[in-house]
Amino acid sequence: MSVRLTRLLSVALIGACFITAPAFAAKTHPRTHAKSTPAKGPTLIWRGDVATATGVVDEVALAWQKSGKGNLELQPFNTASGIDAVSIGTADLAGSLRASDGSAENTNLAFTPVAWDALVIITNASNPVRSLTLKQVHDIYYGKITNWSEVGGNNTPIDVYAVASPGDGVEYSLRNLLFGRGNQPVAAPRLYVNTHKLEEGIELNPNGLGAATLADISGNPKLKAVAINGIAPNATSIGNGTYLLYTPVYLVTNPRSPKAVQVQAFIDFLQTDAAKAAMRVHAVLPYQDGIALASMEDARSNQIFAELGVRPGHIVTTPSTMAAAPAPATSSHAVASAAKVSEPDTASKVASNESKAGATYTVVKGDTLSLIAKNNTVTVAQLREWNHLKGDQIKLGQVLRVSDH
Repeated sequence: MSVRLTRLLSVALIGACFITAPAFAAKTHPRTHAKSTPAKGPTLIWRGDVATATGVVDEVALAWQKSGKGNLELQPFNTASGIDAVSIGTADLAGSLRASDGSAENTNLAFTPVAWDALVIITNASNPVRSLTLKQVHDIYYGKITNWSEVGGNNTPIDVYAVASPGDGVEYSLRNLLFGRGNQPVAAPRLYVNTHKLEEGIELNPNGLGAATLADISGNPKLKAVAINGIAPNATSIGNGTYLLYTPVYLVTNPRSPKAVQVQAFIDFLQTDAAKAAMRVHAVLPYQDGIALASMEDARSNQIFAELGVRPGHIVTTPSTMAAAPAPATSSHAVASAAKVSEPDTASKVASNESKAGATYTVVKGDTLSLIAKNNTVTVAQLREWNHLKGDQIKLGQVLRVSDH
């Protein structure tokens, strides 16, 4: 499937889902639309993935309103819709479980990490499998492991679920950790418009498996998060980094927005005790409380890639055996079926620009330091050291050393 066709499919899915989006939002987040005594101050519009809405913004929005600083209107759907809305000015903030993907659109926006959550591999509560190794998770998404009996479960097929939208925060971040590339195709025949629809499908299927966040499934008796390498995801294992699939939660903003001052005030509010307490309701760790995790990023990546034998930035093809027609999805909310998901190759222009002979790289539009690091198989810390950078800011046309030779 071509990149253009994939994008058209995603747009069609998003458009179709918006027809029922208000009912979905009201059902999932009843308090986000309840207006008590209006707070003094502006109303900010937040749009983004449903996992971020449930895990972070839902409770914080109530704390923000209670503080009297303003109102926050929540429009949960998915990552792509939120980023698009902020980019064109129909929303003031977006929620995302991933950082910038290096695209031109993302480069013009600010991604501010505000919390830490866990990416979790979920299955039906009745499934007997309680733990998977990181390698097993990798091989399931790769299509190498296809039966639950191969990982200690029943002799039944593993029905892998994924979100169809390109750049979905949960999917992108998980694939980045498992494959070293966020747009890696995976063997997931069942595709859904967002994480909540994926969860609904797995609730009905004892053989289902997919990715969500710990905060988003918290308290759902029909789903369970499996332990990874024997370590269960919880506030403690996220905070100390022993659960390897932790991820930052970002608020995405437009620095050129006419509400930029008010938006910054909301981001500043997230540092207050009231906001931090609101985040912890769903076992979300406020970003500053887990700041040590940021310094562990390179070590974590090296550990995961070594365990999985992954070469960052290298696309691999899922086994052709997965190209067979998938079984019917178990939920009426399934919106598409495909054996492979073709994602935009956001790094192709980066690779073509690299100068191997001189071990240097010239920054082009859409680049980020992390993207350059991954495509040159080095770490962000190394790039900072070799180029005497104090942070992650780079400029168009800047020449960077990408090797210590």
